[in-house]
Amino acid sequence: MNTTPSKTTDLSKTASPADDPGKSTTDAAVTEDPTATAVPSEATDEAEDDDLEPGDLEPDPFTEARHGVGAGATAVVSAALGIVALTGAWSGRIAAERETLMGQIQTAGGSSAAQQISEIYGDAWHTTALVNGVFAVLALLLGALVLSSPSFGSAAPRPQPAWIRAVALAGIALGTLGVLISAGMYFDLFLSLPVAGTPAG
Repeated sequence: MNTTPSKTTDLSKTASPADDPGKSTTDAAVTEDPTATAVPSEATDEAEDDDLEPGDLEPDPFTEARHGVGAGATAVVSAALGIVALTGAWSGRIAAERETLMGQIQTAGGSSAAQQISEIYGDAWHTTALVNGVFAVLALLLGALVLSSPSFGSAAPRPQPAWIRAVALAGIALGTLGVLISAGMYFDLFLSLPVAGTPAG
């Protein structure tokens, strides 16, 4: 009884890349490191952040709190200067007292009554009006600067708060009133200087 030898596979023989080029390229692609082509999530997040516009980001609360601080302070100073212009300042009182002293010195050697009134009383009155007028003009200019500040340079990113505009308007109103009163005092429109009577003879 004849038996045919069974076919045995020679395990020593392995397929080389030259025998099967298609299989070699497929195996090489499969055995590559998958992390080499995958994009990390952190890099993706950074790319998305780069695509965002500055307006799309959430506003910084500290930046929001600082918004309008300078304009608000200027408006408050404007209103305060307007009040000082109406009520008078210590600087105006000192300047008036100095003019009074100088008038007394100039008329000490003997002068007419009209000259004494002008040198002692009139100059002090006009000096007080002049100092108050300077404060009023400063109040007017600062209030106008606050209201017109968005018009200069680039447009403001957001409108001014309502209280800043209200205080600035108050400073402008007080400054305007102070300028009118000071001008009337300086030019003797409200009250004229006293006139000395002629002695009876």
